[in-house]
Amino acid sequence: MEKTKLLEKNMTKRTKCIVYTRVMGYHRPVESFNIGKKGEHRERVKFVESKNYL
Repeated sequence: MEKTKLLEKNMTKRTKCIVYTRVMGYHRPVESFNIGKKGEHRERVKFVESKNYL
């Protein structure tokens, strides 16, 4: 099933997700950021831990 059709089908089950990030030692919701800070947050590189353990 296509992604858009799947989203439309389950639209009534969806809820808003609030994303938090750590800023200067405390957590803040990303939705409260100004336009520049939101852009900076989108450009951040996410850390992915390697599954190869020694």
